[in-house]
Amino acid sequence: MSIQIKLYEKLAKPVFFKIDPELTHDLVTYAGIFLGSNIVTKFITNFFFNYKNKALNINIKGINFPNPVGLAAGFDKNAKLVDIMPYTGFGFEEVGSITANPCNGNPKPRVFRLPKDNSIIVNYGLCNDGANIICKRLKNMKFKIPLGISIAKTNDFNIKGNDSVNDYYKSYNSAKNIGDYITINISCPNTGDGRSFEDPVLLELLLKKIKNPKKPVFLKLSPDLLREKLDKILDLGEKYGISGFILTNLTHDRTNLKTSKKYWQNKKGGISGLPVKNKSNDILKYVYNKTKGKFILISVGGIFTAEDAYDRIKNGASLVQLITGMIYKGPALIKHINTGLVRLLKEDGYKNIQEAIGTNVRT
Repeated sequence: MSIQIKLYEKLAKPVFFKIDPELTHDLVTYAGIFLGSNIVTKFITNFFFNYKNKALNINIKGINFPNPVGLAAGFDKNAKLVDIMPYTGFGFEEVGSITANPCNGNPKPRVFRLPKDNSIIVNYGLCNDGANIICKRLKNMKFKIPLGISIAKTNDFNIKGNDSVNDYYKSYNSAKNIGDYITINISCPNTGDGRSFEDPVLLELLLKKIKNPKKPVFLKLSPDLLREKLDKILDLGEKYGISGFILTNLTHDRTNLKTSKKYWQNKKGGISGLPVKNKSNDILKYVYNKTKGKFILISVGGIFTAEDAYDRIKNGASLVQLITGMIYKGPALIKHINTGLVRLLKEDGYKNIQEAIGTNVRT
């Protein structure tokens, strides 16, 4: 590990981990807003954390990514960090998930660390300012790295059936002309009916309304999906011109956690980080093989090292995303992963990251 990561683990993390997780996240967001507010702090951030190498450049659907490592949705919920993210080493950012109506989310406390598992229990419940406010904030901005907007159904039990389809579509309409791609989050694990759109019937109603999107659209799926339902979703993706899938969201599976059950058994929410790693990797390989590489796949869940990221790429991912790894290893992790990817590419004799995609699972 780099000196920057070691310093974070020894000095900064112990302090952060004594503070409530959500408060820590809010403080980091405020710091990020400040760092992105002027050229001096952007330069300093870029000097310490950014890394560029042509071997990591990748073009997907006409979008140029400086590297394949992105910030996953769920961290920059209200799109307030887009000014600083290009200087932190990320190759792209996904904001949200945003919903048609503003939402306060689930009652606090709603975020819990599981240090023994390098994991977090997340139960935010899609708290965000709403599509109108967030999209107005982004409307006239120019982005230095590709920007994805994740949309989800408003966290409201009263919105069901066709009304829920219209709710998604309202957010889609607000976001469709902003940024580079849209993710339809059909797998939020911490709302009452957040995974209802993994029902192929409801999902098809939504995809019919979106038909012929002008920019790439991805579906974000759960790691807990049964293969039969997953296959139906893949078929719908092909039928309605979906560009790809984000694999995966948080999991409800709490088996094999090292943290005492007494601590987590009464805490609601999805599990992030290392406990998702194998599930995410398995579904990635399955989808790549099943679809013969016809979709763009973005892998997320349990990525903590360059080897983790490279493994996902060789298993079929064109891009990877992370959040929890950065929380446990610090912001220098992105640079560490990217420099490691260049090393791994050279070891395997590849000139560009694109050459490595799917090499472990091609049949």
